[in-house]
Amino acid sequence: MQDITLANFEADLINGSLQQPILLDIWAPWCGPCKQLGPVLEKLEVAYAGRFKLAKLNSDDQPEIAAQLSQAFGVRSIPFCVLFVGGQPIDGFVGAQPEAQVRVFLDKHVPSAGELEAEAELDEAEELIADGDPAAALAKLQQAVAIDPANEAARLDYVKLLLEQGQWTPAEQAFAPVAGKAMVDVRIDALGRWLSAHRAAATARSDAVLGAAIAANKRDFEARFDLAQNHFAAGRFTQAMDELLEIVTRDKAWNQEAARKTCVAILTLMTKPAPKPSANEPAQGALELTGRSTAAAATDPLVDQYRRKLSMALF
Repeated sequence: MQDITLANFEADLINGSLQQPILLDIWAPWCGPCKQLGPVLEKLEVAYAGRFKLAKLNSDDQPEIAAQLSQAFGVRSIPFCVLFVGGQPIDGFVGAQPEAQVRVFLDKHVPSAGELEAEAELDEAEELIADGDPAAALAKLQQAVAIDPANEAARLDYVKLLLEQGQWTPAEQAFAPVAGKAMVDVRIDALGRWLSAHRAAATARSDAVLGAAIAANKRDFEARFDLAQNHFAAGRFTQAMDELLEIVTRDKAWNQEAARKTCVAILTLMTKPAPKPSANEPAQGALELTGRSTAAAATDPLVDQYRRKLSMALF
């Protein structure tokens, strides 16, 4: 449990909620219902074992924050509890609710024990990848998916790492539950196209034969696309895009824009995910009591170069 003031509101509440949900209890010393609710919340913070953190705000001492939150939610009485997730106030409740009712509220928003464990495995996997230990990272990601099959971030990281390690069959199996979402998720689409490239490369003509066909006819787009698929399957991403860009330049609409779509997929795979914000970094919260600036995300010069090439080929 932590007391929130104007001085630590930004760092400990807004940015702290990037790491775990924080339930803010707005109370006052003279408020009888507040005294009833407080011990219930403290008991639940212990019982939920890290699934959320409890913070308290004395409305008499911190009227500015209390007024802004009350106005935002249209509430005029206390106790008033607001749940912060990802740097934003997302929901709340008013009054001295019984423990069972508070549990219902929390369970709508805070991660389950399994989800929390899966996220921990995912975080450890990311550290292992950064340390150059893909085998250990694969084990962590496999465990995360087993604990929480609905965690798509863990599943997609697992599929991508399997593909990078050339483990195509387990990658296909792990990808199957999300394959139907390719139309609405660019990362799922990208991984699906990588798997398709592998399947195509298994029966494709050799690079030498395809290269000869292209040399004989620069507009042999089928041969050029097959060569790009061979490169793509082997992880030779820039070579694949070089062939695909030739197709886009000469015929943007060829084969229902297969070349452009595959280029976008490769660029998606090459783009490193943005780092998770830490508690010390500014969050784009809905409630802003102080000014803040956001640093621009680092970019990959190679990815930027090929994005420009694709843009020039298209326009």
